[in-house]
Amino acid sequence: MDPLKAPEYGSFQAHVHPAKYGAWRKVLHGIGIAVVTLAGLAWWTSRLYIGAHTEINLHSEFSWEQITPSRSLVYHDCFDGFQCARLEVPMNYNRSDGQGRRFAIAITRLPAKVPVTDARYGGAVLTNPGGPGGSGVAQVLVSGKSLQKTVDSENDPSIVDSKSASRDKYFDIIGFDPRGVNNTTPGFSCFPHLFAQRNWELQVAAEGALGSAQDAFWHSWARATALNTGCSANLSTPPKDGEEALGEHLNTPPVARDMLEIVERHGEWRAEQGLLEQRQQDHSHGYDPGQSIVARTRWQRGQEKLLYWGRSYGTILGSTFATMFPDRIHRAVLDAVVDADKYYFGEGPNAVEDADAIFDQFTRYCNAAGADVCPFYAQGGPAAIKETYLALEDALYNRSLPVPASATRGPEVVTWSDLKVILRIALYQPLYGFPQLAEIAKELSQKSGATLADYKVEGRSPSCTSDQCLQAGPWSAECQVSGHNEAYSSTAILCADAEYLQNADEEEFRRSWESLQEDSAMLGDYWASLLMSCVGWKVKPKWKLTGPFAANTSHPLLFVSNTLDPVTPLRSARKMSENFPGSVLLQQDSEGVSDLRCQR
Repeated sequence: MDPLKAPEYGSFQAHVHPAKYGAWRKVLHGIGIAVVTLAGLAWWTSRLYIGAHTEINLHSEFSWEQITPSRSLVYHDCFDGFQCARLEVPMNYNRSDGQGRRFAIAITRLPAKVPVTDARYGGAVLTNPGGPGGSGVAQVLVSGKSLQKTVDSENDPSIVDSKSASRDKYFDIIGFDPRGVNNTTPGFSCFPHLFAQRNWELQVAAEGALGSAQDAFWHSWARATALNTGCSANLSTPPKDGEEALGEHLNTPPVARDMLEIVERHGEWRAEQGLLEQRQQDHSHGYDPGQSIVARTRWQRGQEKLLYWGRSYGTILGSTFATMFPDRIHRAVLDAVVDADKYYFGEGPNAVEDADAIFDQFTRYCNAAGADVCPFYAQGGPAAIKETYLALEDALYNRSLPVPASATRGPEVVTWSDLKVILRIALYQPLYGFPQLAEIAKELSQKSGATLADYKVEGRSPSCTSDQCLQAGPWSAECQVSGHNEAYSSTAILCADAEYLQNADEEEFRRSWESLQEDSAMLGDYWASLLMSCVGWKVKPKWKLTGPFAANTSHPLLFVSNTLDPVTPLRSARKMSENFPGSVLLQQDSEGVSDLRCQR
C-alpha cells in the first residue's frame, strides 16, 4: 500500500476546505486575540521557539571578548545602535573574604531617546524574557525597541516645551544574560563540543516526545538520567580547591542580587555622565550655582531602585527580588505570572489547567471564520473541528507520515511529536500559532506534511567541529560556543531552584504525569517532560530562599495576566498579587501567554 494513502489519513480530507491565510489572521484580530508580532517569539516562556523564528540577524563586527569585564559599568557601542558592558559580580555574595570567582554579566542597553543627563530621562528598565535560561541580551536586540515604545512618552522627544520635563519620560531598556546563560562568563556545556550536542538533540527528536509511544517514558527517563548525572557532576566540581563550584551559584536568588548590582552600578554611571555634562555646561554657559544636572543625576548610593519588566519565569525573578529587596522597587511589571510556591516547592494546582480551554477557543474561532477563511474548518461546529483534530493526532500517533524531498530539503518523516510542537506554539501565541496550526493540520489531513517538514528543517542548526576544537580536544574552551546552551542553562537554573524535582522517583513522576494529563490533554505531556528534565540532577544551591514570597514593597507591583493562559494561569496572578499588599492585577481578556507588546 502507498503509505501516503494509508487508511489512518483517508477520513479527513472531506472535512477540510481551502482558505485565505491572510483573511484568517484578520478574523483573529477582529475577535480580540492579543496583538503579537513575530518578534515576540524571542520572549521565551520555556524551551519553545527554536531556530529561524528567533534568529537575530545583525550586521556587526562586535565580539564580547572585545570588552574587558569591570566592577563598574563601562558601556561600549555594539550591535548598531546598542551599548554593551560586562559587569563583574561575585559568584558567591556571602563569601566574607572578598575573594573567589566572579561572573562577568553580559549587559546590552538600548539607550533612551534623550541623554541620561536630560531632565526627561526616566531611568533604565531591566528586563527578563523568561525561561529560565532566556537571554536578556537577545531579548533587547529583538524586542527592546518595542518595549521602549510601550514605556516611553508618546510625545516626540525633539519637541520641548515648558511642561516636557515633568510630563514626558524616556527610558533605557537593559537586558542581561543571567548566570550560566549565553554571553555571561564563565559558561558551561554538558557536551564535549557542539557537534556532540547537536547529535544528541537529533536523537532526542527522533525518539519522540514524552507520550509519543509506549516506550517513550523509558527513553526520556534514561536520557535525562544520562545527561543530568554527568552535567551536574561537572558543575558541582570546583576548578581548584577553595574555589566555588559553578553549579552551586546559578539559581534565582543570586540573580536577583545581580540585578540590584546592575541598578547600583547604573546609578554610579549615570552620576559620572551627569558630572561630565555639568562641567561642559558650566564651561560653555557659565557656572550653574544649583548644579542642576549633577543634582538630578546623583547616585543614590545603596538606595537606587529597580525599574523592571519580567515575563513568565521573569515574574519569578521579579517576585524573588521584591521579596529580598522590598524597599528597592521603583516600578515593576510582572507579566504572565508564575506561582512562586508552585515553581520553588511544587505546591498548588498544575500550571496547565487552562491550556485545553485555549484549544477550544481555536475551534470556536475557526468555526466563526468559516470555510472560506479557516483552513481546518469542519461542518458541525467547534465540536466537529476538535474531533477532526484529535482524530488527526491519533492517526499520526499510529503511523508517521513520510514526506518526499523538495527543492530545499531532503526527505523527512513528520510525527505526532512534530504536530504537538505546532499545537504548543498555537496555545502559547494564538495570533501567530492558530493560523499556522490550521494550515498545517489541513495539509496533514490531505496527506501532505511538506510545511511541517520545512518547519522541522528550519529549526535545526547543524554544526561542524572547528579546527581549533579538534586541536585543543574535547571539553576545551575552544570547543565551547556561546549562544547554544539555552535548554541546558534552563535545566541548571530550574533544578537548583526547584530542588524537589531532583528527588522524584519513577513512580512519583508517573503520578505527576497522570495528573498533568488529566488537567490538559493538549499540554500535559509536554509539561511533564519539563519536570523530567531534573531527573538525575544533583547540584544544590548555596544561597536559597525558603519563602514566603511576599512583601510590602516600596511601590506597588503591577501583575499582568491573560484570561486564558496555557502555563501561567490567571489564578497564579491572583495569588501572587495577594502576597504583595497594594499590588494591582491587570487582566487582559485574551488567550495565550500574556505579551507586553500589546501597545496602546
